[in-house]
Amino acid sequence: MRIEHGLADADLGGGVFKQRIARSGGGRSTGYRVIVLVRSGQRAFFVYGFAKSEQPNIRKAEEEQFKKMASHVLELTDGQLNALIEAGHLEEVKTNAEKI
Repeated sequence: MRIEHGLADADLGGGVFKQRIARSGGGRSTGYRVIVLVRSGQRAFFVYGFAKSEQPNIRKAEEEQFKKMASHVLELTDGQLNALIEAGHLEEVKTNAEKI
């Protein structure tokens, strides 16, 4: 939701974003980092997460791989996504608003 509202911590380009997530009992700056692939207003894919204390950042080669992944994943049709979910290759996560 932060990305959708223009509050991305880092727009890496090509639909790839890095967001900070707070650690329980702590702030976002020392918490976790997640890589999310986003097609604005349509879908988002969580693809990677790491603790800031374990890894300061992703490497440039990893960033390039996430961009390649985004170019494929963000173009999948609803039918293709449903097939991947049914086969267990992807897992769909709904927001609280979607669960109601």
